[in-house]
Amino acid sequence: MKWLKSLLKKRGGNYYTNTVTYWEKRYANGGHSGSGSYGENAEYKATFLNTFVQDFNIDSVIEFGSGDGHQLSLARYPQYIGLDVSVTAIKMCMQQFSEDNTKSFFLYHPATFKESSHLFKSDLALSLDVIYHLMEDELYHQYMSDLFNTARQYVIIYAYDVDEVKSSHVRHRKFSSWIDQFAKEWQPLEWKVAIKKPSGAANFYIYIKLS
Repeated sequence: MKWLKSLLKKRGGNYYTNTVTYWEKRYANGGHSGSGSYGENAEYKATFLNTFVQDFNIDSVIEFGSGDGHQLSLARYPQYIGLDVSVTAIKMCMQQFSEDNTKSFFLYHPATFKESSHLFKSDLALSLDVIYHLMEDELYHQYMSDLFNTARQYVIIYAYDVDEVKSSHVRHRKFSSWIDQFAKEWQPLEWKVAIKKPSGAANFYIYIKLS
């Protein structure tokens, strides 16, 4: 495939290998979670999510892709579990929030997570700026399965719901099609809050589990 060949082109002296390796090297080399977790975008997401958690009486939140923890520093969640594929990112978060006993962090290993997923059940599961960084189809499918399987009531996705390869580590996906096929017990939930959306920002998509 042409897009796959483009993923292998040389960038910054290193070749892109796979999603997990990319993010571990990025954090290990002093990189951060990206512009979406800072500035106006971060404030927008935090206001939206904090309001949702309050309005819907959410007691526990799990996030698939906690990153460097900057976005989380703006959050107000009663109980929080952060998962990430990067060992370095997990260590950063554990250090940053070491005095906060409402937050826990664990390394996310997609190939083995299913065996322990029952230990991570939460009212709300979050995916923020992550889906379009899952380049491999198998990883994407497993990630989506784990995201919905750990949520008791709600799932919130912040992404672009389109199919488009943008770069070596950005591949937008029409995730609503995946949900229609593999998570049929989940339905979109319409909920809005009066917040100014930053230019170019992705959209929030909320799903509720049918009883």
